[in-house]
Amino acid sequence: MNIPYLPHTDEDIRRMLEVAGVSSLDKLFSDIPDSISYKGRIKLPSKVSEAELRKELSLLSLKNKNADEYVSFLGGGIYDHYIPSVVKHLAGRSEFYTSYTPYQAETSQGLLQIYFEYQTMICELTKMDVSNASMYDGATALAEAALMAYNTNGRKKVLLTGVFSPETIEVVRTYTKNSGITVETVAVVDGVTDLNSLKEKCTEETACVLVQQPNFFGCLEDVFEIEKLTHVCGALFIVSVDPLSLGLVVPPGDYNADIVVGEGQGLGNEMNFGGPLLGFFAAKKEFVRRMPGRIIGETVDKDGKRAFTLTLQTREQHIRREKATSNICSNEALCATSATIYLAWLGREGVREVAKTCASNAHYAAQLITKNPNYKLKFSAPFFKEFVIETNQSTEVINKALLFNKILNLIDLGRYFPDLKDCLLICVTEKRTTQEIEQLAEVLGGVK
Repeated sequence: MNIPYLPHTDEDIRRMLEVAGVSSLDKLFSDIPDSISYKGRIKLPSKVSEAELRKELSLLSLKNKNADEYVSFLGGGIYDHYIPSVVKHLAGRSEFYTSYTPYQAETSQGLLQIYFEYQTMICELTKMDVSNASMYDGATALAEAALMAYNTNGRKKVLLTGVFSPETIEVVRTYTKNSGITVETVAVVDGVTDLNSLKEKCTEETACVLVQQPNFFGCLEDVFEIEKLTHVCGALFIVSVDPLSLGLVVPPGDYNADIVVGEGQGLGNEMNFGGPLLGFFAAKKEFVRRMPGRIIGETVDKDGKRAFTLTLQTREQHIRREKATSNICSNEALCATSATIYLAWLGREGVREVAKTCASNAHYAAQLITKNPNYKLKFSAPFFKEFVIETNQSTEVINKALLFNKILNLIDLGRYFPDLKDCLLICVTEKRTTQEIEQLAEVLGGVK
């Protein structure tokens, strides 16, 4: 029988039943009570050959609009950055691709070295003292940071300042729901934190202040002033950053952040319809024993040679549950491996060049689009690679026109923020060419 996805022949089934000592499949499952046994026939498509199935699935896949055939100016947390071919070639090696968690650290030196190098690079990017070996994604890393602040100072109020993705806010609320923690947001003015509102809300009950840099609108926050207001009331300062922005923007360690998290998908990982993603997590050394996940350390073996070990494993699989800092049961090892290869391949100058190109492309796009009187920048705050345009045209008509011209839909901010129903979020990475940017401006200008 040449059907690889249905391996059991009639003879196989007959022999199995014979060994089991029953005469039919119905007899084999006779222990299942009639009250919960389904009597009808499941309405599944009739069987087809492998060749027919592959053809049908291929035709279905052609209905997808993808970033290989369409131009993407999508942002909002997942980005279309260029991935050097070396990343896929090395990360796709079987020793990385099939690996899970190095429970026997002494036999996993290669994997541990990768994670150690990953931690080192995250620390270099963020200018923080210590990093763990990765988290699920940026949103859960932020939520874990809020819990870590609560476990550090015992305070029960979390302040979200500036602009975060509404989905990210929901993740933070979900994580903290049963901990007695109150999550509050701070008012926004012109696309960034209202510092007066933050000053009023940040009190001695505040466990931490969370800010995204750049924020969900792409605007750069006044993180130096936010840090002052946060630490004056004794709260921890938590920053969620775009790692590639740090090739150009001041790193969090330079403005006294206590904990730094972020989404690392842009570091050599595909968009993949939204996942898997890569959360990174770094902090000041004084908080190391409160950090979730695991930390890889460097040591020497009995012969004095360089070696690596699982230094801290503060998750409930390794220590008593009541002492665990988090219930995170895995990490994003393969995504972290890709990020490590990506960062090693680009180096400091490469990361800086990518950041500069993103910023240059984004500002060129904003300048070109706003030449048309139907479009203007919504906010005056400086931005990195994302910006918001306000239009007097229908956003639905705009997105239909873009799709017709093989440009993926822009994020309609009215879906998330009712007062921004005439606004679109545009992201321009280093992959976007001058021709593609000019085509975007031309299509937008042609919408009536």
